[in-house]
Amino acid sequence: MEETDRQLPSGEEIFLDHLGHFVRDRAAAADALARLGFAPTPESVQVVPTPDGGTTPTGTGNVTAMFARGYLEILFKTADTPLGQQHDAALARYAGVHLAAFSVREAGEAHARLAAAGFAMQPLVSMQRPVGTAEGEGIAAFTVTRVVPGTMAEGRIQIVTHRTEHTVWQPRWLDHRNGAVALADVTIVVADPAEAAARFSRFVDRPAETTPWGAIIALDRGRIVITSAEGFSSLVPGVTIPSLPFIGAYGISVRSRAVLERCLRDAGTPFTIDGEAVIAPFPEALGAGAVVFAETPAMLPWRR
Repeated sequence: MEETDRQLPSGEEIFLDHLGHFVRDRAAAADALARLGFAPTPESVQVVPTPDGGTTPTGTGNVTAMFARGYLEILFKTADTPLGQQHDAALARYAGVHLAAFSVREAGEAHARLAAAGFAMQPLVSMQRPVGTAEGEGIAAFTVTRVVPGTMAEGRIQIVTHRTEHTVWQPRWLDHRNGAVALADVTIVVADPAEAAARFSRFVDRPAETTPWGAIIALDRGRIVITSAEGFSSLVPGVTIPSLPFIGAYGISVRSRAVLERCLRDAGTPFTIDGEAVIAPFPEALGAGAVVFAETPAMLPWRR
């Protein structure tokens, strides 16, 4: 499948939109992103609009690293809400990536499709968060399709529709010292790759292709890689698996491997070379796992 280069999907497309690190210390995690060469945005607290025109806290806030295609986020607890409690429960298993979001043109249609496919659904929800812009304060608004917690054991796996592309992907936040330009893939480690691949295939409505280490699901932009613990250790060596399931790594496209390596060395960030890819274990504040950089997604270990 040829991948599109657009930021947001149209028609029936589905993209890998963003991934979320669940962290305990927001400041330390933002610093860890910077040591990997990313440019973190200011903190923002997520809220849900109420019928009376006010807002209520979702229970989490974030710091992001925005790319020309997709983004990463750090999620931290802000209130003892159901979402905040889910954050605590995830951290009790391991600190690291617990959220994978896929974007579609209309989240409501995705919600109906998933319900028809037999997924246990939560109500469709509209969320927003304040964001600073070059012109002043703005709002980042989005609609989220969520399954009932536990339906996707791998984490908070959701589908999102962005309503305010101009405030989310501001040009001033897209330039990174490491040369990052796109979120490419996510790698998920499970006990039963065949079962997980079939379930994720139904979730994103795309076929899963069997591989020697599990399965890969091609989206209109991005890939979902499903693998066993043994397969993960061969694809991303040196990363300890804290428990299963585990969202253990993701791929980031960069402009130049030479620029990336110099950036990591200057920051004292450890990394290893795997063919044409660069593997950097997450700094401790970001949790367990690794980021795998490459100049093109085809150079990532699971795509070779």
